[in-house]
Amino acid sequence: MEKDKKQEEIQKARHSLAHILAKALTTLYPKTKLTIGPSIDDGFYYDIDLDINLTPDHFPEIEKKMKEIINKGEDFTRKVVSKDEALKLFKGNEYKTEIINELPENEEVSLYYTGDDFFDLCRGPHVESAKKLQNYAYKIHAVNGAYWRGSEKNKMLQRVYVYAYPDKKQLAEHINMIEEAKKRDHNKLGRELGFFTTVDYIGQGLPILLPKGARVIQILQRFVEDEEQKRGWQLTKTPFMAKSDLYKISGHWDHYKDGMFVLGDEKKDKEVYALRPMTCPFQYQAYLNKARSYKDLPLRYNETSTLFRNEASGEMHGLIRVRQFTISEGHLMCTPEQLEDEFKGCLELANFMLKTLGLYEDTSYRFSQWDPNDKEKYIGTKEQWDEAQNAMEKILKDLNIPYEIGIGEAAFYGPKLDIQIKNVYGKEDTLITIQIDQMLAEKFGMVYTDKDGNKKNPYIIHRTSIGCYERTLAYLIEKYAGVFPLWLSPEQVRVLSLTERNSDYVNEIVSTLRENGLRAESDNRNEKIGYKIREALNEKVPYLIIVGDEEEKNKTISIRGRGYENKSGLNLNDFIARLKEEIRTKKI
Repeated sequence: MEKDKKQEEIQKARHSLAHILAKALTTLYPKTKLTIGPSIDDGFYYDIDLDINLTPDHFPEIEKKMKEIINKGEDFTRKVVSKDEALKLFKGNEYKTEIINELPENEEVSLYYTGDDFFDLCRGPHVESAKKLQNYAYKIHAVNGAYWRGSEKNKMLQRVYVYAYPDKKQLAEHINMIEEAKKRDHNKLGRELGFFTTVDYIGQGLPILLPKGARVIQILQRFVEDEEQKRGWQLTKTPFMAKSDLYKISGHWDHYKDGMFVLGDEKKDKEVYALRPMTCPFQYQAYLNKARSYKDLPLRYNETSTLFRNEASGEMHGLIRVRQFTISEGHLMCTPEQLEDEFKGCLELANFMLKTLGLYEDTSYRFSQWDPNDKEKYIGTKEQWDEAQNAMEKILKDLNIPYEIGIGEAAFYGPKLDIQIKNVYGKEDTLITIQIDQMLAEKFGMVYTDKDGNKKNPYIIHRTSIGCYERTLAYLIEKYAGVFPLWLSPEQVRVLSLTERNSDYVNEIVSTLRENGLRAESDNRNEKIGYKIREALNEKVPYLIIVGDEEEKNKTISIRGRGYENKSGLNLNDFIARLKEEIRTKKI
């Protein structure tokens, strides 16, 4: 409780500093139109409409003005006005006016004054006086573009980001952490190491996987499909698109259309298609292919699915959030009696994957539920939602799974367990989901005959076992700073020649390595060995074999790599055996 109270005070101070920033900006640049300025995990930001583009050159002047305002020690004072009065006060600011107009007709409007000469639309709370901010350390660190209310249809604003901490030491520690994070940022490191690239005239959120990135994802896909097969999953392969008819049955057309890429115009075209945003309505057709009885269940379908989602441009980030991606998707049909064991099996599979990849310790669980106050987002009745959520709650308690609750985060057809992971900057995303669904089976007419000959709808579990492959690759790059475990490394061994006359021996070694299933490359360039070693190390190649006249004469190798310190005179077959064991055990 003490920790929560302390965090509340920090957020209150950050929110108050956002008003100080707003006052500084409107003082320095009178044409500034303010919009919103919330506190966030490491400080706050403020979105502004301004006719000049702010750059880092402007930051010192803005920070200086903020300090002047704080040093005056002005009070933060709340004032309540009518809606009509608020509209008069913010006349000329279309953003504040829009917010005010959305309030109920008779609702009073809360303002906060900083001193006597600045006020902003705000519910609070704030510190009592700017004096309480005098020890706070803050730093403007970025200005990015941000559409008003996140919609591309609206005007692009400038979002001013500020770090804010209770003292200089904490601010310095955070800035140092951010600098270290930048070194691991997959969006930077992944490009530098040649895992992926993007091209403006192809489009945002449509990365090109280069040979290294494509190889890692291929390794992951093979590993996942083989593991799923061991656990009784049956592979399907379904179309990348379908007529709108399919999505209308599933409910995606009504509840997810804005997130889909639609091909055609319903007003003009006889048939309208859309690229699939998920695989479930396609895989259901495999279930519907013939009559089912309770003896057929559980029935598990998996697919390596390429999906398409029309994410907002402001949400795009490297490989973490993209518009085309590939996912380890699966759908499991079962009876109510089988639900808990099958859910447990899906979770065990997901955790096995995370542990094997070394990501398990970095994850947390979120129980994503519907929002009963926003029923238009969902299908089904309150009774159906209560039944599905109670079933999942019981399962999570039985499995002793610690979780946070996310109201409004459920899929439109059912609750889900989201396995969350943070990137190097602390931003959280969903890596894996397991969902309980009792509604889509009814919509598609999916039934089975029970022991008594009655027709029933199966429960459906939607799940991923490793999530989105592109996102997983991004987190692996950040987790290992590009230094992948050997079994995942796109290049496992590089063989370097000391001189050009050793090229034939290099090629012979590479051939032997490849015959033993190892990913090996040669470097026979006429370059100094030191240069070739540095280049290989910078590219994070796990093992280097260096051969010269002595190694060629004795048919041995010299090794530089994990667990070796420039060892020479080694037997190639012994080295291969060691690497095979490291790969077999998937050693991290």
